[in-house]
Amino acid sequence: MPLVAARRAVRETVSGLPREFWWLWTSTLVNRLGAFVATFMALYLTLDRGYSASYAGLVASLHGLGGVVSSLGGGVMADRLGRRPTLLVAQVSTALSVALLGFVQDPVAIAAVAFLVGAASNASRPAVQAMMADIVRPEDRVRAFSLNYWAINLGFAVSSMAAGFIAEVSYRAGFLIEGGMTLTCAILVFLKLPESRPESGTAAGKAGAADAVGLGTVVRDGRFMGVVGLSFLVALIFQQGSVGLPVAMGEAGFTPADYGLAIAVNGVLIVALQIPVTRFIEHRDPGRLLVVSSVLAGYGFGLTAFAGSIGVFALTVCVWTLAEIVNAPTQTGVVVRLSPTQGRGRYQGMYTMSWSVAALVAPLMSGVVIDRWGAEWLWGLCAVIGTVAGVGYWALMRRMPESEDGAAAPAAVPVEQPGGGERAPGQPGGEKPVGQKPGGQKPGGEEQGGGRAAVGEVTEVV
Repeated sequence: MPLVAARRAVRETVSGLPREFWWLWTSTLVNRLGAFVATFMALYLTLDRGYSASYAGLVASLHGLGGVVSSLGGGVMADRLGRRPTLLVAQVSTALSVALLGFVQDPVAIAAVAFLVGAASNASRPAVQAMMADIVRPEDRVRAFSLNYWAINLGFAVSSMAAGFIAEVSYRAGFLIEGGMTLTCAILVFLKLPESRPESGTAAGKAGAADAVGLGTVVRDGRFMGVVGLSFLVALIFQQGSVGLPVAMGEAGFTPADYGLAIAVNGVLIVALQIPVTRFIEHRDPGRLLVVSSVLAGYGFGLTAFAGSIGVFALTVCVWTLAEIVNAPTQTGVVVRLSPTQGRGRYQGMYTMSWSVAALVAPLMSGVVIDRWGAEWLWGLCAVIGTVAGVGYWALMRRMPESEDGAAAPAAVPVEQPGGGERAPGQPGGEKPVGQKPGGQKPGGEEQGGGRAAVGEVTEVV
């Protein structure tokens, strides 16, 4: 009986999603299966090339800086050029720059190419998220984002194990394999994924709708920027799993193998629990989920201050991993609901940038706090940040209007309802054209407000 129930749960989880989503999901999985460079970059520079740890840190920072820069650029490209062209440009550029990184010798050239790799690889993320929102019905988006997040972690878990074996044979082979697999993703996108960017119903709208939402529109959207700011705080917490935790464990006398054992719990739990947990949270109030996950993340890391053995460290990882499983798809779904259809790329780019900036700030924060006050203060700070983020989400989302299923849902943008019957050509996921107002309301029964310019209203465009 349990096996039958498990099969039914899996079938219900994966059913009802369009074929285009699964090709995009496959592309994500292949991409992450080949993500070797980020795993062994520091070892490659220090052990194989003989550079100092400071230089390796500089290269890692430049790689992260490239991601910050390309987050907004990739979002603008996804809205202006389309999701498919952006994915093709980003993935082909990533494949070429990663392969080149395995051959350059000069320190300056290595740093420059690492910046290009970071920029190219991160440019595809807003396009992936925007395309997923385009092709999946609104009520299925949390499930779709969760499945995509599951693929990311499954691919990363496999590639992390494979990276060690590949590095023992040849670091250059790892660069070439990642370049080849990323190029495979580009070919998959080219052959299987049509353009999904929604078009307006009128000729004038088609001419100017894609340019109606500029970066200035995004920045002036107070509610959305509040979500971005809170996302940055939550990202600062989660980043400590890869920057603060290994340093703190090392100072406490634990070995790198001990850290690897503890952090492996994160990947195992995500792969094992992401799908069943998503079934539990799929139709629940996103505001409450974000409050709970933020506080749980903060106090999960806060408990690390009391860890004195590998078992206790692993237990703390379990706590904040549960927060991550809940937070990731919920927050991405909220971002989509707050994004006007013709500006999804720019909105997703701004959201992606919050994580990229956190990846730059988190190492500095953990280093300064640990050096000056000790690791216990870092974990206490994580608890404080998680509490602040939880209160922030409560204040930001408590006045959200009700969605059709009775759960609090973000408002202030037109949210597409799934269309009945078959999809109209050019309208992936059965969504209605932007501006169509059944029953005198925006699709989904939500009013447009919050001070945002309506889609189709010309604003400055970046």
